[in-house]
Amino acid sequence: MNIVVLVKQVPDTWSERKLSDSDHTLDRASADVVLDEINERAVEEALLAKEAHGGEVTVLCMGPEGASDAIRKALSMGADKAVHLTDESLHGTDAVGTAKALAKVVGTLDSVDMIIAGNESTDGRSGAVPAMLAELLGWPQLTYARSLSVDGSTVSIERETDAGVTSVRAELPTVVSVTEKINEPRYPSFKGIMAAKKKPVSTLALADAGIEAEEVGLSGALTQMVSSAPAPPKEAGQQVTDEGDGGTRIVEFLSGKNLV
Repeated sequence: MNIVVLVKQVPDTWSERKLSDSDHTLDRASADVVLDEINERAVEEALLAKEAHGGEVTVLCMGPEGASDAIRKALSMGADKAVHLTDESLHGTDAVGTAKALAKVVGTLDSVDMIIAGNESTDGRSGAVPAMLAELLGWPQLTYARSLSVDGSTVSIERETDAGVTSVRAELPTVVSVTEKINEPRYPSFKGIMAAKKKPVSTLALADAGIEAEEVGLSGALTQMVSSAPAPPKEAGQQVTDEGDGGTRIVEFLSGKNLV
C-alpha cells in the first residue's frame, strides 16, 4: 500500500507568533518553526499501516525552502521519500488554493492508495483542507479519526466529534485526517536521523505540478485578511476581599462579564 502523508512546517506553539505588517500573512521568520505535532501523528499512523501491510510512505509538503527541516524530521521517523512543493508564488495561499495545489501534486504521483493528514494545522486551523482535497480528487473522506484499520481494500475509522463517536469505513483510495488521540508518535532514532539525509526529496515548482500561478498565492485566494493588530496587554485582575459579602460580589462580577 502506497501512502502519502501531508506535513506542514509551522511556528512553534510556545514561541511568539505574529502577522506581517505588509499583507497580514503569518510572519514565519519571527518564530521558531517545527513540524506540526499533528503531522507527526499522521506520519506515525502511516508507518504503522506500512509495517502491517507493506508498501511505501511518501511525505508531501507545501511550503518555503526552509520547510525541508520538517520534511527531514518526517523522514527520520521512517518515511521512505518526500515531495516538496515550493515556489515564491505560493505565499499567502488560502485553504482552497492549498487543496487545489496538493491535488495537482498527488496527480503526479504513482498509485497512491491513501492520503493521511492531520485534522488541522496549528497555524491556519481551518480544518478543511483534507476534506477539500478528497473532493477535488473524487475520493471518499474519513475525517477526525481517533483510530484507523485497514482490511484488504477497506479502511475503517472511529470518527470522534463533539456530537459523539461513529464508526465509518470507505474503499481505497481514500483521504484520512487524524486527531491527536490517534497514537503517540515515535521519536526518531540516531540511525533514522542519519538515514534521512540520504532519502530522496523531489522538489517541485508550480510548473512542475501543472499549477497555474493564478490559482494560488494572495492573488488567487478566496479569503483575505484585511487588517490585524497585536493582542492587547492583559489587564490586572480584580481582587475580592470577603467581608461577609464575598459571594455576592463574585456573582455580580461574573454576571457583569456575562458568565452567569
